[in-house]
Amino acid sequence: MKFLDQAKIYVNSGNGGAGCVSFRREKFIEYGGPDGGDGGKGGDVWVECVENLNTLIDFRYQQHFKAKNGIPGMGRNRTGPSGDDCVIKVPPGTEILAEDGETLLADMTEPGQRALIARGGNGGFGNAYFKSSTNQSPRHANPGQPGEELTLWLRLKLIADAGLVGLPNAGKSTFLAAVSRAKPKIADYPFTTLHPNLGVVRAGDVDFVLADIPGLIEGAHEGAGLGTRFLGHVERCRALLHLVDATSEDVAASYKTVRAELKAYGGGLARKKELVALTKCDALTEDVIAEKAAELQRAARKKPLLISAISGQGMKEALFALAREVERGRADEKAAEREAAGVSDPPYDPLRRGA
Repeated sequence: MKFLDQAKIYVNSGNGGAGCVSFRREKFIEYGGPDGGDGGKGGDVWVECVENLNTLIDFRYQQHFKAKNGIPGMGRNRTGPSGDDCVIKVPPGTEILAEDGETLLADMTEPGQRALIARGGNGGFGNAYFKSSTNQSPRHANPGQPGEELTLWLRLKLIADAGLVGLPNAGKSTFLAAVSRAKPKIADYPFTTLHPNLGVVRAGDVDFVLADIPGLIEGAHEGAGLGTRFLGHVERCRALLHLVDATSEDVAASYKTVRAELKAYGGGLARKKELVALTKCDALTEDVIAEKAAELQRAARKKPLLISAISGQGMKEALFALAREVERGRADEKAAEREAAGVSDPPYDPLRRGA
C-alpha cells in the first residue's frame, strides 16, 4: 500500500429542506387552516478515527464529500426527513486543518473518536408555524438554510513511541529491520527511505512502536532534500534515537546538522528526550571508534551508545535504553492526565497490601 500523509479534501454539509405552504381542504371542514410542515435538517459531515487505516491514500481518489440534503416539508403537518450524514474515516494521528493549513480543527488520536466538521442547514418552517390569532392564513414559509462548504487539509502524523533521526545513510532503516519485523528498503545510497516506516519492538516486557523517517540534510527546514515534511511523524514520539554514522569524516558536524534542523522545525522536537548512538561500529577499529565516540560526546554532551546492526553490538542496550524512556514518558502522560482530571494518587499507607 502506498503511503500518503497529506491530502486536500472538499466537504459540503446538506442544505435544509424548505417549509411547505399548504391548507387543509376536506369535505365538511369549512375552516381547515394552514397545515404546511417544516423541512428536514441537512446532513452533517463527521470525521471518524478508525484503527484499521494507516495512510491517507484513499483520499487520492476521492476528494469531495457531501452530506444529503433535507427533504422539504409536506401538507398535513408532515415534517420532511433529515438528510443522511457523511462520515469520513481517517487513521489515528490525523490532524484536520482549515484551508490555510495552519488552523487546527480536530486532532484524531483515538479509534472511535468523532468530530463534527460541517453542520447541516436547518429546515425551514412551514406556514403552520406562522399561524396566529392575527394571521390565521399565512401564505409563506421559510426556505431551508444552506449547508457549510469547506476546504480541509488532512495531515497524518504517525503515532509512535520512539523515533529514529539522523543524516541519510546513518543506518536508520537497517536498525529498524534488525530490531523488528519491518522490512524497509535498504541500500548504499542516500535517501533510500522516501516515506516513514513503522515497526513494533519488544525489549523485555515492554512493547513499543519505532518510527524510521527519511534522512535530514542541512537546509532541510527550507526544503532541501526531502525537507522537514516527515518530521511531523516524530512529533508524537516520547523519545528520539539520534543515529550518527561512525564512518563519516566529522561525527560532531553530522550531529549538529540534524540538531539544527530539529530546532528550526520546532514542534517541541528539540526538547524531546534524545539518545545518541554511533552506528556501523563494526566497520572501524576500536581505537578509531573510541576517538569518534569522544568527539561525538563533546558535541552532544552525553555519552553515545556504540552499536552495529550487522554484528549486533550494543543493539540490546540501545533497545532497553529506549524502552526505559518510553515507559517514563508513558508514566508522565498518565500522571498529567490524572492531574488534569483532578484525580490524585491515594496517600501512602505502609499497612496497605502490596505496599
